[in-house]
Amino acid sequence: MSSEQVYAKLKENDLRITKQRKIIVDVILQNDHASCKDICNKVMSKDSTVGTATVYRMIRLLEDIEVVKRIDMIEVIKD
Repeated sequence: MSSEQVYAKLKENDLRITKQRKIIVDVILQNDHASCKDICNKVMSKDSTVGTATVYRMIRLLEDIEVVKRIDMIEVIKD
């Protein structure tokens, strides 16, 4: 999915496209299969005014409009 397609989905759901949302969308699209923590770190390195809560809210919003799918990851414990 391209950023333009994500923006169209946001508009379809009567959601504004802010500078912060654009940054978050760009980071997510460039980092497929990244953890939420990694996304937060990359977003904040691009714009330090974007907080962790904003990133997590946006990820949840993108889940709700079916742009992204969050999956739980399991790590095997090694002796």
